[in-house]
Order: sequence, then C-alpha cells, then structure tokens
Amino acid sequence: MSHNVTITGQITPEQVPMLAENGIKTIINNRPDGEEAGQPTSAEIEKAATQAGLAYKEISFSGNGLTQQHVEDFADYFNQAEQPVLIFCRTGNRSTGIYEVAKQMDLLDD
Repeated sequence: MSHNVTITGQITPEQVPMLAENGIKTIINNRPDGEEAGQPTSAEIEKAATQAGLAYKEISFSGNGLTQQHVEDFADYFNQAEQPVLIFCRTGNRSTGIYEVAKQMDLLDD
C-alpha cells in the first residue's frame, strides 16, 4: 500500500470542512500551541475535525525537538490511521521531517 499523504503548513479550523470534502480522513498536528500569536490551538482544530468526521492526533514538537519517541508515536498512529492523511506544522518542514525519519527507520507500513 502506498501512502496517501499531504504535508502542509498551518491549517485553520475553518479549513477543516473543505479538507473533509476533498477526501482527507485523518489530520496529524506536529505544531505545539502558542508558537505565535493568533495561531489556532490544537483543541480548536480537533473540534473542527471531530465535527467534520475526521480523525485527529496531535504529536507536536518544537523545531529542533524531534525525539525517537515522537517518531515512534507518529508511526504507530500513522500506520492505523485512515488515509488520506494530512500532516501539518507551521511551514510543513517539521511534518516532512518526522514522516521521512519514520520512513527511513522502516517504521511505516507499506
């Protein structure tokens, strides 16, 4: 099975219904709350995801704070998540990083 993944920068609760309409089934948030003023909280996005019928998981870490535990938690959740999956952080860089590390460590199911 190939992965059906979209990696993006910050999303807003208002965008979640459109993501659902476009077929996204799961959202994974890699961005901690409070990184910048006006940033939507994880709880706000999770509420919108729940209302739109999407699965939601926060596995957040600061830019240089990625740990083995983060990668394992991400892989465990990703492997059971309904695809397509949208993964986001502030710019998409962190999300790309955790996804690529999990792939390189062979933690993601094929």
